[in-house]
This record gives sequence, structure tokens and C-alpha cells, in this order.
Amino acid sequence: MAGKKAWKVAVLPGDGTGPEVVQAAVKVLDAIKRKYKINIALTFGDAGLHCIKKYGTNMPEKTVSLLKRSDCVIKGPMTTPEGAGSEVSAAVKIRKMFDLYANVRPAKSIPGIESIKPNIDLIIVRENTEGMYSGLEFMVGENMAVGLRIITRKGSARIGKFALELAKRRKRHMTIVHKGNILKISDALFKDTIMEQAKKYKGIAVDDAHVDAMSQWLIKNPEVYDVIVTENLFGDILSDESAMLVGGVGVGPSANIGESFAMFEPIHGSAPKYTGMDRANPIATIMSIKMMLDWMGYPKAAAEVEEAVIGSIKDGVKTVDLGGSGKCSEVGNHIAKLISI
Repeated sequence: MAGKKAWKVAVLPGDGTGPEVVQAAVKVLDAIKRKYKINIALTFGDAGLHCIKKYGTNMPEKTVSLLKRSDCVIKGPMTTPEGAGSEVSAAVKIRKMFDLYANVRPAKSIPGIESIKPNIDLIIVRENTEGMYSGLEFMVGENMAVGLRIITRKGSARIGKFALELAKRRKRHMTIVHKGNILKISDALFKDTIMEQAKKYKGIAVDDAHVDAMSQWLIKNPEVYDVIVTENLFGDILSDESAMLVGGVGVGPSANIGESFAMFEPIHGSAPKYTGMDRANPIATIMSIKMMLDWMGYPKAAAEVEEAVIGSIKDGVKTVDLGGSGKCSEVGNHIAKLISI
């Protein structure tokens, strides 16, 4: 994807602390663009809970139009409405709009940040469009709520292939996480379909684990894992757990990838109680920029973002959640400065 392509990137700052962490990340991206002469045009749009009062929806039509004109989107954290009848989250709307079926969430030990083990380097690949998050919920009378968990052969096959391709470029080990001993039909389909895919990939070690066991093994032996592939709900939970192993959700980036579009966002929420306080950790969003650069085909630029994040931690410029006293903006400025040297 690299080369002289002129990239069109939409930026949705989001709610709460979202605009603060996105602003810090954009400063880092601007430094990378200048240094590597990458042609990335940013266009800012509006989405999130704050839009409902103004537009009657968390995803205004003009934002939808912006996304459709873009190659990808940098999305800040957004507050999701809760309760029956409330709007689907902006993230889910974008995932469905562009069929962003692969949610990629790395967890890697960062020097200078307290980690449960010093050598963790794993990626959770979460199927992003099916499972319990399919949105198929309804009431049966007044006293029963029903939610449908959807698993398809097509969805399982393509997320399995995505995870296997990733494992092939990494440590050549993939673990399928499921609950097939209880969900005997749906998770059997998920596991067996991916196992069939794995037969096409020689030299990749493939094993499987029940999700409850995996939640324990991630704490005891996280360093033994490489690529973990699982369905939507399990992936959502396990990826937050894995982020805590390496410093917390404040350092947890993610990518949502489809065939021709992608969304990059931190895994943490909007933390509205800290709005305007300049104390949110921007590293998760900055590392999501790193993932975007990798997706675009600029590995050297992506690696420099990670090196600058490590450099900032080493220099002691870090936010309160990591034991420092730096403000969100100060961390972003320092990382951008390290890139510009």
C-alpha cells in the first residue's frame, strides 16, 4: 500500500478525553509525516454521544460521507449510549458499514512500564462482526430478553485466515480460543472451520483453549502466546485483560481491518470525568497511529513511533497512570520531539 499514495484519513476525536488523546497522537503523526515525507491528508469529523443532542444521532450523515471518501479513520474514544432502544455505538456502526471483520489488539511489554512479565508479545485477533455483538436482541413478553449469538462458516474462515497470515509473519504460533465444551454447536463451527484453514499453513503451530482457561493462562504464562484468535465477546474481554498485563488500557492500541478500509482507535473508553484535565494517557492512541502506518506499508515510520514512545517512558515523560506526572499534551509533544530529532 505504500509508495507515493496520497492517503485520505478521517479523524473523529470523540467524547470525553477523546479530543485530548487524538490531538496528542496527531502531533506525533505530523512529525512522522514530515520526517518520512508521507502524504497523509487529515480531515476532521464529528461523531459520538455529544452529537446526539445536535444531530439526533451519534453518526451524522456528513460524517458518514467523510468516511466513505477516506481510506481509513483515526477514531478517538466515544461514550456509548446504554439501555433498550439506545443507538448502536459509533464504532459498531463503522465496523458494519465497512465490514471491518478483524479487530487486532496487540499486547507487548514496553520497557519502563511495569508488566506482569518482561517479554510479552502477543496479539489478540477478534472476529468483529458476529457473536453476541450481532445486535440481534429482543423481548419475549415482559419478562424474557433473548440475544442471538451468530457464528458463520464464512466469518470463522476469514478471521482464521487473517490470524494465520499474521502468525506466519510473527512467531508462527496460533491459539484458537472458544468454549466448545458448552457451546457445542456454534463454537464447534468456529474452531473446526479455523482448523480446516490451518491445514493450508505448514510450519505454524496451532492449538486451542477454552476461554476460561485462557483467562488464567494469560496471567500465568502470557509470554508463550503469539496470535490468539477468538470470537467477538471473548476477544473483547481477553484483549482488555491482556492490556492490563503490560501496563493497562492506557497503552492498548487497536486496529479494525476490512478488505479496503480500516479504523484505528485506543481500546479504552472516553473517561468523561477527566474531560479537559489534560491527564489522559495518549499512548494507546499514538500506538494506534503506529498500527495505521504498518497497515499503510510504512514499517520504518511505524517502528520509529514505537521507539519514540519507549524513549518518552525512559525520559520519565509519562502520565499519572504509569507513575509519572506528565500531562497528556506533554507526552504527545515529547514523543513528537523525539521523532523530529
